[in-house]
Amino acid sequence: MYNQISLWDYLPDTNNPTLENQVNKKTIISTDGEVILYPNFFSFKESNHLFSDLYSGVNWKQETIYFFGKQMPIPRLTAWYGDEGKSYTYSGIEQYPEPWNPTLKSIKSKIEEIAQVSFNSVLINLYRDGKDSVSWHSDNEPELGKNPIIASVSLGATRRFSLRHKHSKTHKIDIDLTSGSLLLMQGETQHFWQHQIAKTAKEIQPRINLTFRIIH
Repeated sequence: MYNQISLWDYLPDTNNPTLENQVNKKTIISTDGEVILYPNFFSFKESNHLFSDLYSGVNWKQETIYFFGKQMPIPRLTAWYGDEGKSYTYSGIEQYPEPWNPTLKSIKSKIEEIAQVSFNSVLINLYRDGKDSVSWHSDNEPELGKNPIIASVSLGATRRFSLRHKHSKTHKIDIDLTSGSLLLMQGETQHFWQHQIAKTAKEIQPRINLTFRIIH
């Protein structure tokens, strides 16, 4: 089963006055986890301002991994920011946190109102063009706990985000994540689903993605 999500599907819940329902939202997954999309969480002006601040202000790194015995650069630039002592390891890469800067604090504060949790770290990815990507994976490292909640903010170019069920890989969902969107993955999502940003042959501008997390 294959689904492609349309941005025209999002409608606000006008019956609930909380901040969560003052912005458009769409439940993407409600079985074996929960994934909710807020496509216009940050305005066009806010998104451009945040992208500019992060693009020039983040301490970007080119990490490498070993693949079949060869050291290779991962196809994107990354950075890890967070509370002191909140290190994180994935794909053999150990990340030690840079201290929060004002821009990251402002983004974190706003998404915490929706997520109703306090995040202590963020992994930031810079996809420089369509050749940059991240392959199928789940965010299920031990430091994240049993059922992690991950808040993913997209800024810059639109990129296609894909989800597939681990036990039925034909069950696939594609979402075009636009600048200013917020995607919440929570519950058992990381147990049952994988996600990716695939390469594209299209000429595409840079995209910044921030995934806020709680390291235990």
